[in-house]
Amino acid sequence: MEYAHGGDIYTYKGMLDFSVNVNPLGPSERVVDAAKRGVERAAEYPDSRCGKLREALAEKKGIPAERFIAGNGAADLFFSLVLAERPRKAVIPVPAFSEYGQALRTVDCSVREYFLKKENNFCMTEDFLNELTPETDITFLCSPSNPAGQVIPGELLRKIADRCEACGIRLVVDECFIDFLTEPAEHTVERMTERYPCLFVVQAFTKIHAVPGLRLGYSITSDTELIERMQQVRQPWSVSIPAQEAGIAALGDEERVRAARELTYRERTRMEKGLRECGVEVVPSQANFILMHSPYDLFTHLKDRGILIRDCSNYSGLGKGWYRTAVRRKEENDCLLEAVRQICLEEGGDPAKRQEAAGEKGREAREKQEKRQEEVQADE
Repeated sequence: MEYAHGGDIYTYKGMLDFSVNVNPLGPSERVVDAAKRGVERAAEYPDSRCGKLREALAEKKGIPAERFIAGNGAADLFFSLVLAERPRKAVIPVPAFSEYGQALRTVDCSVREYFLKKENNFCMTEDFLNELTPETDITFLCSPSNPAGQVIPGELLRKIADRCEACGIRLVVDECFIDFLTEPAEHTVERMTERYPCLFVVQAFTKIHAVPGLRLGYSITSDTELIERMQQVRQPWSVSIPAQEAGIAALGDEERVRAARELTYRERTRMEKGLRECGVEVVPSQANFILMHSPYDLFTHLKDRGILIRDCSNYSGLGKGWYRTAVRRKEENDCLLEAVRQICLEEGGDPAKRQEAAGEKGREAREKQEKRQEEVQADE
């Protein structure tokens, strides 16, 4: 099976991994300890309905517990949803997480791709409303989007939800990176589920609590009949006891989440600036990762230097030269930036000219690039 995601540390061993976009602080001690307590109960079957976890989520978010369904990561929920709904026609804005399309293809659903525009930084616009017709059964959105890190404006999301409700379209909104925003409460649509039964919001512990190895996600919807149908088509013990225990503990990790959010914002801003100064084209992000484009094979060059990034050439709507890097701790980010700087210098061309050719504009940025090149030449 071809591996089409980041985090392939089993093929690329011993690498500094920027290909996965999880909390750079790693899992907290309380979450790890809770998972260990779960392992001690390995002789027991898990609660197939994740009762305590759903109750804890309900208390945390002020949403009734019956509106939650937990899964073995967000991907498990996408597949279970599709199997329960069995849609025939779907529309997906691209570039997007490949599991949306993969899940839909398991039920022979016809997928129409809506191409987001590079010149608009791959942001969603109101043109997408024209794609939502009564012939469409389901659509998958992501906010912040993966791999571009763009947030869909709230007013536009409400218009999309109105259209989907009117046309009978299942609206899936993937919010797995929502907690990395500076003000996540202002952007989440979890509260809109009460008004819009068509809405199916997916969130996860995986990214913000750095537990991809435990696999834990959850969805929120007021369509409780859909939740029951999903329970009927999935295997009954999809979420392990260690994952459930870790999730309950993670809901009390507010300080660590806040620290990760602050670190991500500070380092992402610095990394975007540093990458531009190297002549790399950067899509401004609001998440914990950065989408970038370079005429050079950054994946191979960085791999040769012991650094792993995500090659995005297999994303529909992108192609060769597109890469995604996570935002990690400062010292790790410094390693990446220095490696990219060396690669761009070695591969030739003046950084300012490369930046201009990549579409970067602004006199101040060009002057900074020229100054950097003069310093390099003086060193040589």
